[in-house]
Amino acid sequence: MNIDSVCAYCGVGCEICAKIESNKIVSISAKDDATVSEGQLCIKGKIGFDFAQSNERLKAVKIRKSFLDKNELFIPKKLKNSLYSHEVVDGFIYPSLDEAYELCAWKINDIRSKYGNFSFAAIGGARGNCESSYILQKFTRKVINSPHIDNCARVCHAPTLKGMRSIIGEGAATNPFSDIYESEFIIVFGSNTTEAHPIVANKIISKIKDGTKLAVFDVREIVLSKMANFNAVIPFESNLLIANMLAHTIITEELYDKEFIKSRVVGFEKYKKEILEDEYANPKLFKDIKGYEYLEEMIKEVAREYASKRSLIFWGLGVTEHLDGSYTTASFCNLALLTGNVGKKGAGLMPLRGQNNVQGTCDMGCLPYYDPDYKKPLIEGKKTPDMIDAMIDGEIKALFNMGEDIAHIHTNQNKIHKALNNLELLIVNELFDNEITKFADIIFGVKSSYEKHGVYVNAERRLHLSQPLIKSDLVDDWEVIQGISKALGSQKLDYKDTKDIWQEVQIKVSDRFSGASYEKLEKNITKGLQWPVKEDETVRLHESSFRTKDGFGHLRYKKWLRRGMIDEILRDKRRQFYLTTGRVLEHYNNAAQTKRTPKLLKRHSLDKLLISEDDRELFEGKDSVTLRSYYGLSESLEFRFSKKIKKGTMFISFHHAKSKINFLFGDEADWLTKTARFKSLKVWVE
Repeated sequence: MNIDSVCAYCGVGCEICAKIESNKIVSISAKDDATVSEGQLCIKGKIGFDFAQSNERLKAVKIRKSFLDKNELFIPKKLKNSLYSHEVVDGFIYPSLDEAYELCAWKINDIRSKYGNFSFAAIGGARGNCESSYILQKFTRKVINSPHIDNCARVCHAPTLKGMRSIIGEGAATNPFSDIYESEFIIVFGSNTTEAHPIVANKIISKIKDGTKLAVFDVREIVLSKMANFNAVIPFESNLLIANMLAHTIITEELYDKEFIKSRVVGFEKYKKEILEDEYANPKLFKDIKGYEYLEEMIKEVAREYASKRSLIFWGLGVTEHLDGSYTTASFCNLALLTGNVGKKGAGLMPLRGQNNVQGTCDMGCLPYYDPDYKKPLIEGKKTPDMIDAMIDGEIKALFNMGEDIAHIHTNQNKIHKALNNLELLIVNELFDNEITKFADIIFGVKSSYEKHGVYVNAERRLHLSQPLIKSDLVDDWEVIQGISKALGSQKLDYKDTKDIWQEVQIKVSDRFSGASYEKLEKNITKGLQWPVKEDETVRLHESSFRTKDGFGHLRYKKWLRRGMIDEILRDKRRQFYLTTGRVLEHYNNAAQTKRTPKLLKRHSLDKLLISEDDRELFEGKDSVTLRSYYGLSESLEFRFSKKIKKGTMFISFHHAKSKINFLFGDEADWLTKTARFKSLKVWVE
């Protein structure tokens, strides 16, 4: 039997076809007629399905015995007797779901009665479907009456949402991936696309072979760099600087689209004045930056190509995970407004989302500052980093964590572990035991995306309706939340299935999904539909007006702040190494899913440090090193030398918790959204 569905990994959202025998996934392949995958899948999509049928799956709910003992005197007698009747296995009991729901409800009410509703917080992952994300935020806001809801966009693309909305009124990709084939020039900025979003990279490579030019901006050489007409290896933390230099060239050489600006853009004269007065916006600055002098002319050449052709800009976490990530994203929008490269076939702005439902989870309102459909909430809640501080301070006492391993993939792990230990209640929905479950009091084993229905929204705003590939007796995330809600005595969550939830979503998120019924999505299983979906889908945004209040694009200038590597080079004061992190092709985030496929784990079983060949003499005679920062210490790391990395810089992946890479990072984050600065860190070698 073959079943069509959607891949469970990155934000590309590839359509898949699974061969099923005896309720087992035998193989997964792509379909030639599929809109996104076009007959291709990456190695994760093809073989990374073993997690769904792994013997290591959490197969039930379990409660930590020490949590029961700590609360023994206060748990209602009938419930206590029932819970204590279960056998203890490795420190846990395995009760019924109803018993677990009742215990969750009792402890949540106990905490609320002592500390108030705002002592509860929820963090959702972007691996789950839209329906569960919608229910999590509704439960938090409407059942518990707490504003503290967030999701893993905080780790990745919150700056994209902030920056894009400030300029063009919408924080989502403007074009479909298929517009790559319609473009004349492509810029890839801070995205190792071949490893993080391979099928998008394949489309780009295909177009390059047809003669389209490519510019790549990154702090190291990546695979796409080999094919780039403009291979720009840039200093750490210079994204906004370079984006402003591109705009400076476009303005000084009068390459901007006068008609587009006149008819659709506000603020040009003010923007022009500010950029021309900024001493850091002129590309000639790179004349004095040793090792990067070639960028002065290359930036000008890229600007000329971008302005004169139908152009797309792609970016990833190498842009957003910085101090100025939001401002850099906004600067890309400025470039599009200056040149008219938006709202057109083959021309637009394309943020590459990290996880399979980052876009959808944000659309559902799993953000402290947005209700569903990006409406302003009555009360704005705390962002995840602020939640962590509040846990340490004793302000937040209970946390519901749905598929987000914050004890691994977030920064400042020493601080996060301290915060988690300070909670009175941690409820976790997960597929496997991982770093976060080590701190959890009540752990629900839940269905994976390959075992349930649900809507996922990819990085081009495309909705796919996922179909279950195999049957499972486990509960879905939303069923756990609804079970706890009913145990609390609330009638606000009462749904039969995900379709029932989605029908409410169509009403509450009507601006985007009113016309996207399950029936319509079922008819478009291997195509999907791009939001906004009314009578028809919307393939491209901003074709006639922007999604701002007045319909115009608003140019806003932000000056680059001199700091970090560039400041040190200019002052000839460099002493430390600069570290950046990222994904590898074989793994996905905390590797909870991918490491259950032996072939993937064998190919990448540890995080290995890449060091510049130019720094070889400093490491002669060493087999491994430990990295230290102001905030923490890594484990001992194996390393290898690379000619793709400049002197004084390093790269490492973060997939394996034992490496303790995220113990090195502190609280430095994007100034506007608090997305952590994963892409630039000073480290010492021990």
